[in-house]
Amino acid sequence: MAQDVNSSRFISAITKNTVALILAGGRGSRLKNLTDRRAKPAVPFGGKFRIIDFPLSNCINSGIRRVGVVTQYKSHSLIRHIQRGWSFLRAEFNEYVELLPASQQNENEEWYKGTADAVYQNIDILKSSNAEYVVILAGDHIYKMDYGQMLATHVKKNADMTVACLNVPLEDAKGFGVMAVDGDDRIIEFAEKPAKPKHMPGDPTQALASMGIYVFNAEFLYEQLARDAADPDSANDFGGNIIPYLITRAKVYAHRFSDSCVGAKNGFYYWRDVGTIDAYWEANMELTRVTPELNMYDNQWPIWTYQEQLPPAKFVFQDEGRTGQARDSIVSGGCIISGSSITSSVLFSGVRVHSYSEVDGAVLLPNVVVGRHCKLRNVVVDKGVKIPEGMEIGFDEKADKQRFYVSEKGTVLVTADML
Repeated sequence: MAQDVNSSRFISAITKNTVALILAGGRGSRLKNLTDRRAKPAVPFGGKFRIIDFPLSNCINSGIRRVGVVTQYKSHSLIRHIQRGWSFLRAEFNEYVELLPASQQNENEEWYKGTADAVYQNIDILKSSNAEYVVILAGDHIYKMDYGQMLATHVKKNADMTVACLNVPLEDAKGFGVMAVDGDDRIIEFAEKPAKPKHMPGDPTQALASMGIYVFNAEFLYEQLARDAADPDSANDFGGNIIPYLITRAKVYAHRFSDSCVGAKNGFYYWRDVGTIDAYWEANMELTRVTPELNMYDNQWPIWTYQEQLPPAKFVFQDEGRTGQARDSIVSGGCIISGSSITSSVLFSGVRVHSYSEVDGAVLLPNVVVGRHCKLRNVVVDKGVKIPEGMEIGFDEKADKQRFYVSEKGTVLVTADML
């Protein structure tokens, strides 16, 4: 094992004997109508990516080149994206990103009941990989992490299971698995989404929370999945069942995100759960800053994706009151800004903004069309929506609520069905 002196990447022979499984079957219902037709991991993010691209890219950059993606809820968009953008690995070198749709592989012919059941129903596929280690990943978070570092720690401590964790504000910890550890970071307590989470020793404002990222010794994982599947009282979930059962019976350790986060700045470790409309909008808006906390321009740890062959973005007209311009914004390929002003916004590919419109604080997904004389503020507009000429959104909350979804913080979600 060795540290690459030119990057933060951890080069390890262990990763070559590892298979990763990304759990990407969830709807993400807190994203409201944005996930009516797609699973949460397929939701576009950052101007050109999908959420699933981040864990997939982490795998490839970490040296893990055998990856299974477990799908279930409305997976067509996700499957199409992976087929188009992640088919560059070479099967003859035993490299792959393989799709694992829910196919009722158990004897009861049921869909995935929980995260552990989703893995158990694919256990034969996992076993056929002959891997020594298995990494289980959530497919719906935005972050850059070297899984090689986590694997190395797992092996060094001779662990049976390792759980990635990070510090979260105590008030947010109710939505996580919360753990307590000893001086060697061995997990001694674990509670899944507790009503009253315990704070970290010495810091009453923070809790130590699971990231939904697990490393297992492969044979140990298979044994535990079979045991859990045979328990009629289990909900077949890693956080709710597997971890609480194991912490007193096996060597289960925590791995701190700060030890393997890529691109950390000044002690800040970027990780986002974009599971609500407000969180999704805010995470996209962060990217428009001069120096965002998530560096998408990092050649040492690139984020891979599928992108169409599109012409460059274009800005036309320079007349008084009709100038095509964008400030503090991300504008993707294929966009045409025709005599309109774009400020602090993220425009995905193929967006058209017609003359005399003002767009401020907007996330416009692919192929959105904004008509003339429109005003948009603090909005998320779904793929392919056509905003009629003269429409104003984000200025009158009462009027917006009659047609659109308005979040607690005032972010307006617009989908084609709403129009």
